[in-house]
Amino acid sequence: MLTRRDFLKASTAAGIIGLTKPIEVLASLYQDSSGFFGVHPFIEANPDAVFIMRTDVDVKTNTEALCQTGLDFGRSVLVPMSEKDGGVPLTHKVAIKPNITCSYTDNGSYDIEYRMGIITDPYFVEGVIEGMKELGLSSGQIYMREANCPDDFEAMGYTAMAERTDTDLLGGVSYTQTNDVTWVYTPEGMVFRKIPYIWPINSPDSWLLNIAKLKAHGMGLTLTAKNHQGSVALDYCKFCKGMSGLLSLTEKNPNAKAEITANYEMNKAAGIPRWDKPGTSGDQNGIGMEVWAQRTLDNHSVTNTGLFVIEGVYGRDGNGFLLGPNPESETGDDGEGEAWDYMTNIIVFGKNSFHVDNIGHWLGGHEPGNMGYLHLAMQRGMNSFLNPENIPVYEWKNGEAIRTPLKEFERTPLKTYYLQRNYDGQTEPRYHLVNEPFDYPAPTKVDSPDKPEALVLGQNHPNPFNPFTSIEYNLPSGGSVRLEIYNTAGQLVDVLANGYRSAGTHMAVWNTGNHPSGVYFYRLRYGGFSEIKKMTLLK
Repeated sequence: MLTRRDFLKASTAAGIIGLTKPIEVLASLYQDSSGFFGVHPFIEANPDAVFIMRTDVDVKTNTEALCQTGLDFGRSVLVPMSEKDGGVPLTHKVAIKPNITCSYTDNGSYDIEYRMGIITDPYFVEGVIEGMKELGLSSGQIYMREANCPDDFEAMGYTAMAERTDTDLLGGVSYTQTNDVTWVYTPEGMVFRKIPYIWPINSPDSWLLNIAKLKAHGMGLTLTAKNHQGSVALDYCKFCKGMSGLLSLTEKNPNAKAEITANYEMNKAAGIPRWDKPGTSGDQNGIGMEVWAQRTLDNHSVTNTGLFVIEGVYGRDGNGFLLGPNPESETGDDGEGEAWDYMTNIIVFGKNSFHVDNIGHWLGGHEPGNMGYLHLAMQRGMNSFLNPENIPVYEWKNGEAIRTPLKEFERTPLKTYYLQRNYDGQTEPRYHLVNEPFDYPAPTKVDSPDKPEALVLGQNHPNPFNPFTSIEYNLPSGGSVRLEIYNTAGQLVDVLANGYRSAGTHMAVWNTGNHPSGVYFYRLRYGGFSEIKKMTLLK
């Protein structure tokens, strides 16, 4: 039996013999599946939080690096999980909703390299798929779905990627194609009474992964909330068509026009930014954006998505497709130039679509409080925050969640044509940032686990465990932290954290590698504080 004195004596003499194992070597560990998988328990336990994984891809044509980035992400975020912890059976179907938009290049004037910026990168998605296979999922269980422009799948690289991964790719499904559609009732919807989804999305035995792209569009940045509308079958998926698109639906709320109009007038009077833009056609006016937002919220209200992801290895400005604020000359943004890509090198993800989109807009140079659909999501109880500073943000690094101030992440301005202020004497350029200061209401003071009054070292979970376990700790203030793993001989076998951490809740993961079964101890050092707890590895 190792006494505390013996342990401390041995640990003092021990040297550092290893750091956290790189994600690249973990593939064999994940083959040991429990029969269930899921999103990492720390992410599940913090559904209001947003996680940011920094990437390191040099250029968007580095397909190997893009695929490896997706693989690294998939391996660290999607993990084996027990049934009692809410794991998804490995027999379920996995539906992936990437952002695959129309190329609008019938004249062949743009090459595939240029077009790639308008979609979720297929090589990144390929890496995620390969990571999911390591959990025990077969390729026959993985389905990629997109309503729009299946004729462009080949040009966008998705047809070849589906063949390489042996996954099922389908798009262009009409709501009348009964065998390929799952209808879901929305009795409380403001717009819909039923929504047709492309099967297997929203089927009872499926799990959905939403992987959006970091790019500008008419909704500001078209992130996870908008990406989900491509899960809906044709003739119902065109949320952007304003009131005319709404009125053509058969399965709709019979009072939709009156209810949406009344809600719009209320929101305009309340001062939602840019909701005063006049017009009635399409979505680039206040009432059109109200229609789009309410259809979007109906859509999210009936879909249980496993994880929302913004792939931002590179981001695009402009109109989401090929045009943007970057003319070849230096004459300024006249709307006649090109959309450009920027190596933003971030992956943003979390359990709440609107929190993820909030942080995505901030990272893209926009002030989230100015985006109307986030206000409407609060009205309908789907969004808890407008102010991005109030959202718990973590850097996700080698499987560790590090509570990090938002200001420490670099912003890349991505201009949009969202509700251009070219009315009532205003002369805003077509492509602009929606970054005017927003007066956020003062937050209600509540006790928050992100600001603990005392340091707390949690018991690892799961315990016993194989092959990995998570360790959470709370810090009352920022400071130097060291989290160490020892065996029963008092030998240091791993260091999971070593450096400055801000105040709040943090999480580290121990991937056990080749360490044998047995009892291990983990110790947290913080200032003059030290605490030790025991855990058991069973292989």
